[in-house]
Amino acid sequence: MRYPIVLLYLNQEQKYLIQVPDIPGCQCYASSMDKGLDDILFAIEDHLTLMAEYGQSIPTPQSFETHVGKHDFRGGIWAIVDIDITPFLGKSHKINVTLPELLIKKIDSQVATNPEYKTRSGFLAKAAINELQKT
Repeated sequence: MRYPIVLLYLNQEQKYLIQVPDIPGCQCYASSMDKGLDDILFAIEDHLTLMAEYGQSIPTPQSFETHVGKHDFRGGIWAIVDIDITPFLGKSHKINVTLPELLIKKIDSQVATNPEYKTRSGFLAKAAINELQKT
């Protein structure tokens, strides 16, 4: 999932506050943008790990446009981070799925040409996540 993040420079403290608006409480401070971008990735993973341990749903990111006009983020520098949420969805379980042969061939073709999916199961999980985000 792609989460918008905002980097706000705090003049008095001479450091950056980096926040993830779609993950309440997920933020960090850093002395430079580069360090902040690295640190926020760790903060997001730690935050999502805790949410998963407590059985909370992984927040769906909203669009950049949803956040950019908010007063709290004025003057911020925006970026997008891509987070693989699969590790935070819980243990994998094997299931038996019946699909038409042509559909399986199309899925396998996509998996073979797109390393993002890695496996047929990865493709189906990504498709399910995309569908569930629509609701």
